[in-house]
Amino acid sequence: MLLNFVYLIILAFLLLPSVPQTSGGREPVHGRTMTQPASQPRANQGHLPPPPPRNSRGASAERLGEGRVNSLPHVNHDQWYGHDVADDARYHLQKPFDHGRFTQVGPRYRYPIIRVDRDLHRFWIGGGSYFEVATWDWPLFADWCWDCGDDFVVYADPLHPGWYLLYNIYTGVYVHVHYWGA
Repeated sequence: MLLNFVYLIILAFLLLPSVPQTSGGREPVHGRTMTQPASQPRANQGHLPPPPPRNSRGASAERLGEGRVNSLPHVNHDQWYGHDVADDARYHLQKPFDHGRFTQVGPRYRYPIIRVDRDLHRFWIGGGSYFEVATWDWPLFADWCWDCGDDFVVYADPLHPGWYLLYNIYTGVYVHVHYWGA
């Protein structure tokens, strides 16, 4: 009799719907906030960088000594390297925010990549928002592991209106992306 009661309790517990998690009284977000468990960044000395500075004119390649140069767009010691200059014609958009603005940006929000369309150079993040990778940055993005559970951070690009920077927390490399909506 007692055994039947225990089975009934276990069965009821297993059949109950799970209770949704919230983010400590704040509105739930589609990305992972820093209050949720997430993997530790490996790039940039193990922490997420602050947003790129607004007064930046574009940063050159990182000089590593002994004549070596890292010309990839990346972040090291919170310095954004390889960011193109503000007047680069490739970044000019007739309507910079024609699909709206993506507001959950910065190191507080981390996203997994859910889906990638290689033909259109687009990707979807948790929550259904999707972006298009700049054609000239696609070779960098195409080399990333999208289904490894890696996390990514979206930063607003302070030099190029309508563009965002997708930062890979494991490699430290970033690419330019354009928001297409949710």
